Amino acid sequence: MNASAPPAVPESTLADTVLARLTDVYPAAGDPFRAQEMIAYMKGVAPFLGVRTPERRSLSRTVLEGLPVPDEADCTAVALRCFALPEREYHYFAVDYLRRHVKRCSSDFLPVAHTLVTTVSWWDTVDLLAAHVVGALVAADPALVARMDEWIADDDLWVARTALLHQLRYKSATDADRLFSYCLLRSGHPDFFIRKAIGWSLREYGRTAPDEVRAFVAENTSRLSPLSVREALKNL
Repeated sequence: MNASAPPAVPESTLADTVLARLTDVYPAAGDPFRAQEMIAYMKGVAPFLGVRTPERRSLSRTVLEGLPVPDEADCTAVALRCFALPEREYHYFAVDYLRRHVKRCSSDFLPVAHTLVTTVSWWDTVDLLAAHVVGALVAADPALVARMDEWIADDDLWVARTALLHQLRYKSATDADRLFSYCLLRSGHPDFFIRKAIGWSLREYGRTAPDEVRAFVAENTSRLSPLSVREALKNL
C-alpha cells in the first residue's frame, strides 16, 4: 500500500510553549544509567533520557500547568513535534497528550495518527495509539471503518496491528464480524506482533462475549497460530 505524504506540522503557539517547557524539564530529570536499561528493555528501538514513568508523568503535569485546552491543530503540532525528537519519553508524552484530548480531534486527525503509528514503531506507543486514539476516532465516526479495512491489509505490520487492536475498548459495541474477519485475514502472518494482536483482540472481546470467541476459535483453530489461540483463550 502506498504511503501518503506525512501531514504538515501546523503553527501552534500552544505547541511552542509545550515543547519549550518539555525539552527543559525532561532532560534535566534524565539518568544516563537508567536510560541504558530502558534502551535495552525496548530492544534499542529509540534512545531514552532515562526518566521513569511516574516521574515523567509528574513532570508532564508541570509542563501543562496553566495551559489552555488544545484544539486539533495544537494536538497535531504537539504530537508531530514530539515524535520528531529522538528520545522515547517525548513520544510517550505525545501519546498521553492525545489520549487526554482525542475528543478535540475530528476524523481528519486519522492521517496524523497513521504517521505516529509508523514513526519509530514499537508496541509501547502503537498499542496505546490503537486503543485510545485510533479506536476513539473510529468510534466517533463510523465512516472511518473503511479506513480500518484498508489498514488491516497494509504491508506495515504496525498499521495492521493497529487495525486489529482499535476495538480493544469497545466491549459490547465491538463489530464482532469485522473483528473475526480481520483475525482470519491476517491469521497466516508470520510475525509475532500480529499473531499476538490477534489473540489479544479476541481475548479482550471474550470478556464481553465469551461464547462467541470460544466458538470462533474452535471453528478456526487450524487457521490461527498456536500463539493466537493460546492468547485468545487465556481467560476463558
